[in-house]
Amino acid sequence: MAYDRFVAICNPLRYSLIMKKSICVLLAASSWVATSLAVFPVTKMVSRLFYCRSNEINHFFCDPSALLKLSSSDTHEMEIWIFAEGFIIGFIPFMLTLTSYIFIISSILRISCTEGRHKAFSTCASHLTSVVLSYVTVMSIYMRPTSMYSPALDKLFSLLYTALIPTLNPIIYSLRNREIKKCINKN
Repeated sequence: MAYDRFVAICNPLRYSLIMKKSICVLLAASSWVATSLAVFPVTKMVSRLFYCRSNEINHFFCDPSALLKLSSSDTHEMEIWIFAEGFIIGFIPFMLTLTSYIFIISSILRISCTEGRHKAFSTCASHLTSVVLSYVTVMSIYMRPTSMYSPALDKLFSLLYTALIPTLNPIIYSLRNREIKKCINKN
């Protein structure tokens, strides 16, 4: 979506030439394939762990970080892998998204019409809010040293990125919708 917003605001006259259906399919498919493939190494590593202690996971689901804490195996290699994977799949796309928004914001600031500038900012604000909430919570779990492991914080952040943020996304994106605004103002 960041690339779509970037093209729409920075190259509005070339939008239909750049954002063809094939490009949209390619962008969506590449993100699905990359994240799907990222699961396999971690799953394989988790399946090789030994558990001698309690088999009760202090989490909402079988999160790798919670499984690492239960394991009696040497988990150093897996911790490094999870951090590296978090960097590749989490941090790099986040930085690319923020970079595209830097270009978007600089283009918006060059718009002379106040109404046009406001419309462009409101178009991007919902996506940027959603992206920042998602990436920050996920990176807070997977991109920190295991010495900072906190089951309570992990559960909170996991609840945020698996339940709350997906629930808020339709609300965040629909706040621009006139019908939704009218309905909210009536109540």
